[in-house]
Amino acid sequence: MLSLVAPPTHGRTPLPTEGGGAGAVLRAVLAGGPLTRSAVGRATGLSPAAVSRHTADLTGLGLLRELPPPDGPPRAGRPRLPLDIDTRHHLACGVHIGVPWLTFALLDLRGRVVAHERLPRRGDAAAVLGTVRAYLPGFLARRAAGHSLLGLGVVTGGWVDSGSGSVVAHGPLGWHDVPVRDILADTVRLPVHVDSHARALAQAELLFGAGSTATELVQLFVGNVVDAAIATGGSVLHGRRSRAGDIGHLAVPGSTEACSCGRTGCLQATVADRTLARRAHALGLVPRPDFDLLLQLTAAGSPAAVRLFEERLRLVAPAAGLLLDVLNPEVLVVSEAGMTVAPRLRPYLAEQIRRHSNAAPEQLVTATAFGVEVLAVAACAGVLDSVYQRPMELRTAGRSTARTMR
Repeated sequence: MLSLVAPPTHGRTPLPTEGGGAGAVLRAVLAGGPLTRSAVGRATGLSPAAVSRHTADLTGLGLLRELPPPDGPPRAGRPRLPLDIDTRHHLACGVHIGVPWLTFALLDLRGRVVAHERLPRRGDAAAVLGTVRAYLPGFLARRAAGHSLLGLGVVTGGWVDSGSGSVVAHGPLGWHDVPVRDILADTVRLPVHVDSHARALAQAELLFGAGSTATELVQLFVGNVVDAAIATGGSVLHGRRSRAGDIGHLAVPGSTEACSCGRTGCLQATVADRTLARRAHALGLVPRPDFDLLLQLTAAGSPAAVRLFEERLRLVAPAAGLLLDVLNPEVLVVSEAGMTVAPRLRPYLAEQIRRHSNAAPEQLVTATAFGVEVLAVAACAGVLDSVYQRPMELRTAGRSTARTMR
């Protein structure tokens, strides 16, 4: 049976070769902390001298801190002070660009949302990125004062080339070849990480969520965009020009929904949030085709609203089963709004996937670990992944957030 119970959070063993010894130490403490230095050495395979050296470096950067000694009788020799992630100094900043909303977010080093705000998304790419440039300084002044910023993440759906920092194609937004990183580079004096929300969420699940005990993971995102991300060996696969995971145009038998690609019956067009909202309006469930109103009905237990989401999950299940069988991951994580507000939909999805997959019983199928804050987490995930992979390359903006803005 495919389990819907989240796995334990103690995490996989971080190898010293993954991002260097300092990165291995930092990820070991994230996964299992608080840890003593000797426990870090056992988790990473590093020598005591290497652990001490990397610990000093990471403490100096404000990424690790020593906790007081645990309660108990005094021990002979030097106290074994546990190490933990230091969440007091640094924040990651991010923006998620969706079809209805722009989500601005700040996360701490444990992936917890410190603040988020959202605005309606209006206009073309130039207008949207202009809004981001105009809104970000005030957001940081209000919500990030007293912290240094680790970087700016910008995520959205569709085909995003993370290497060039551009959105190659986003059908629902009508964006083509938009150089997001170049446009926003002078907004903050920090690295700008641009990626798809599916890959960003896969990174977040590997660090903080359902994938923290796994190295092989598939993330399936279902919203106005439907796409997937694949992690193997603990790293997220990008593919040529970052196009790996493009499943939104798989054919859905019997569907006549028109897609922005010019065809009909594509998975993305058939199960998109906008499509569901339109169906709910046609059925008289909501006064206008508003997906948020449909979610509110679903959270309140409306049988008709729940049935709409069941139908969506039934149509998504063949694609999910295909991903399980072809890629054979340890974990399949599905991010879908209906399951967030109505958890009883989760076993329904598992049952539907079983009908389309030969997955082994030990393979975990689960909803995202981040609930209603999933887009905020996605926005900042690339920044945090960079810190945990390459902490010694850290470049932050100072404690006065005003200095991060030109």
